[in-house]
Amino acid sequence: MTDRILILDFGSQVTQLIARRVRESGVYCEIFPFNVDPARIADFAPKAIILSGGPASPAEADSPRAPQLVFDMGVPLLGICYGQMTMAAQLGGTVESGHHREFGRALVDVKQESALFDGVWSPTEKHTVWMSHGDRITQLPPGFQVKGVSPNAPFAIIEDEARRYFGLMFHPEVVHTPDGAKLIANFVNKVAGCKGDWTMAAFRQQAVEQIRKQVGSGRVICGLSGGVDSSVAALLIHEAIGDQLTCVFVDHGLMRLNEAEEVVTMFRDHYNIPLVHVDASDTFIGALEGVSDPEVKRKTIGKLFIDVFEAEAKKVGGADFLAQGTLYPDVIESVSFTGGPSVTIKSHHNVGGLPARMNMKLVEPLRELFKDEVRALGRELGLPDRFVGRHPFPGPGLAIRCPGGITREKLDILRQADAVYLDEIRNAGLYDTIWQAFAVLLPVQTVGVMGDGRTYEFVCALRAVTSVDGMTADFYHFDMEFLSRVATRIINEVKGVNRVTYDVTSKPPGTIEWE
Repeated sequence: MTDRILILDFGSQVTQLIARRVRESGVYCEIFPFNVDPARIADFAPKAIILSGGPASPAEADSPRAPQLVFDMGVPLLGICYGQMTMAAQLGGTVESGHHREFGRALVDVKQESALFDGVWSPTEKHTVWMSHGDRITQLPPGFQVKGVSPNAPFAIIEDEARRYFGLMFHPEVVHTPDGAKLIANFVNKVAGCKGDWTMAAFRQQAVEQIRKQVGSGRVICGLSGGVDSSVAALLIHEAIGDQLTCVFVDHGLMRLNEAEEVVTMFRDHYNIPLVHVDASDTFIGALEGVSDPEVKRKTIGKLFIDVFEAEAKKVGGADFLAQGTLYPDVIESVSFTGGPSVTIKSHHNVGGLPARMNMKLVEPLRELFKDEVRALGRELGLPDRFVGRHPFPGPGLAIRCPGGITREKLDILRQADAVYLDEIRNAGLYDTIWQAFAVLLPVQTVGVMGDGRTYEFVCALRAVTSVDGMTADFYHFDMEFLSRVATRIINEVKGVNRVTYDVTSKPPGTIEWE
């Protein structure tokens, strides 16, 4: 069995980053809510457990606690922020509120050696970390020693060497803690002894076997959107069961320039996968005309997609399974770890659900993977880099990048402007550096002067963000020469735009995709 790490989530908005850092170390992990049935923990049989941060105060009597089984299994533990404090409180220490808060960057002063620091930090050194706490430990549990302090956290790093328990008041999972990923790697590889042999090649082989076992001689229908997730899922399933898979590509007319043609050519001609191409653009665009509320747009698109897809599924006939490109963040975000299961997945991520009347079982071969892992699997399966590395594209497509009412004319203007923008980004060698870039056609028109005449046309906004983890993002710092070149091309080549602006907003943590 592959070594595995369990992460217990206490509600931190960056818990997913812990999982990403563990997997970057070549070790498989999963996230369970803190109130999970202890039997699931036992069945999972982790080699180590990580307790995440969270918004509660462990000093409160009704705050979340780790199951007692966690401390009875005899495996290494790593508590992060709230996880450190609840571990200390449950093992006989004292945690209090009302002390000096510590948010943002701080310096940790390393006092003693630790297996956690091996090859990374040495005693007497000071290192930058990212803090986010208003409580702190005031008395250590028996067996623990202080390994590091910060100005407002006298027990910033604690350790029980005998039991291999570690506690960090700071967040090693975020990029703002420069050496944090190395500390987590030390915990899973050196302390827990995990081999670090979880690779995409191994996942591919295992997934193919699981798909064959699940599907048997049944037939699978896949809603191919043209995005990376559904495309990789389709290729993986096709490798497992061949022509037992039929893909249905519902073209809603809201894709980027030439994308629909590229999808059909790649999957039908290059990979020879049975593909039904449904041009439903008139239906979608007709229903969206005059709709300005972005949430109504999403719901309209979602309902229509299900209606069209269901109709095509009936034509195919005999499908026993529905394939979806569900990712691990979708699974995590569909559960409220501090309040139990939730019935709502973020509306921008899935624009529709699976109607019970379709009476099909789900095949979700990517539900254990993060976005970057899906890209790695795509490369493993032979998808071209240009396709695999394509910037994320939301399910509602251009509909939400065209604020206000939708018309074919506005969509065509936006599609052309977006293509020019991305073309210049590629020409500058910046495409792979940027997490996501796209144009937005604003619902305002301005008076402009072009040559000897006046124009009254749309304003186009450009957005580009960088991200390491897909959880937080900052705007990309283009130089003015680049922006000037893009703006000139758009105004000259795209009829309907007479002004271009650049969006310099950043994105706080909390969501995976950026729209």
